[in-house]
Amino acid sequence: MPRSFFSYWGVLFCTHSVPFVFVLSILQPTFLTSFLFYQDRKEEGAAILKKLYPPHEVEAEVEALRLSVEAEIVDEGSIGAGNILNKIKNSWSNTVVRRGLAAGIGCQVIQQILGINTVIYYSPTIVQLAGYDLNSVALALSLITSGLNAFGSIVNMLFVDRYGRRKLLLVSMVGIIICLFMLTSVFEYAKIHAPAISGVNTAAFENSNCVHYTNAASWDCMSCLVATDDCGFCANSGDHLKPGACLAFGLKKTCQTGAREWYSRGCPSNVKLLAVLLLGLYILAYSPDMGTVSWIVNLEIYPLRHRGICRGIAAIANWSSNLIVSQTFLSLIGALGSGYTFMLFGFISSGALVYLYMFVSETKGLTFEEVKKKLTRTWKAWENHSDDEDSTSGKAVP
Repeated sequence: MPRSFFSYWGVLFCTHSVPFVFVLSILQPTFLTSFLFYQDRKEEGAAILKKLYPPHEVEAEVEALRLSVEAEIVDEGSIGAGNILNKIKNSWSNTVVRRGLAAGIGCQVIQQILGINTVIYYSPTIVQLAGYDLNSVALALSLITSGLNAFGSIVNMLFVDRYGRRKLLLVSMVGIIICLFMLTSVFEYAKIHAPAISGVNTAAFENSNCVHYTNAASWDCMSCLVATDDCGFCANSGDHLKPGACLAFGLKKTCQTGAREWYSRGCPSNVKLLAVLLLGLYILAYSPDMGTVSWIVNLEIYPLRHRGICRGIAAIANWSSNLIVSQTFLSLIGALGSGYTFMLFGFISSGALVYLYMFVSETKGLTFEEVKKKLTRTWKAWENHSDDEDSTSGKAVP
């Protein structure tokens, strides 16, 4: 394989490691403090909390965590015995856990069905579909879009505790939806305005034209490419947007020696740069919020004694969704075309926005016990409640 192939995947691996390291850096202190309190090593846990919170908040955080852990230890035996199926059954019987799973699994599945990982996996192909013919150019541009994913994860540090998880998720989804429908418009525009096939240009290559080409006046570059994998578009030597030739794939080198460019995935387009910019905006809309907040929500939404099994279920849902989307993406492009594939993801994202609005509660600044109380009180995630409750009515004090 060419060296550029290995360079591409090496850089892609490194850039994709950044979000993982970022999320791990967020989760590790919280995991560790809970674990230390759970092991009755409260002084060590308190020392970590002193590094995370202002001095005037440390005592309250220590006490809240102590009470939460002690409450969980008292009744953790209710799901501690038996096989994994019994643990899942016992967890599911808990109303708070069910509501937490609706939010946690929902975030993880939505994170994948937006198509972001698939877009990054196949970004060189998508860049070629946008109209960039050279593999080296497609690889370079795809690495830039992948780097934006890592950059967005760093940006998340500035906003996740300032504006809250729920708000960032919803804003992120709005940006994603806008970008997906704009990508639909750009790819459909490029398809409609694909360069025509010139009978004169094709005839210049003697009998080497695509076997499916019938010299029909209605044929254009896109017609040539979708006819069969054995055909390619040889662009006009002067202006790639002018009529070119539809040739058999074996004529690629012959085409390129005549100061022409060879296109086998996408067609020449005057909006190809706009398509790449929108891909970058799509990734920037995703990575700071949807890409990382989904994991943070799964850290904060479950009761302590159910946390392991619930996070495992959510992680399985995440990677199962990723597998399904990645295995069907290219098939969707082949069946629907690039534009309508992005439109499909746009409609899916619109439904996902409604789901997140309905089922994902805000967890910013709340202790585990407060999150538990919030999920106990209501199923309406969009409602905000005071931490103080009316002792007579059981309702939150306005």
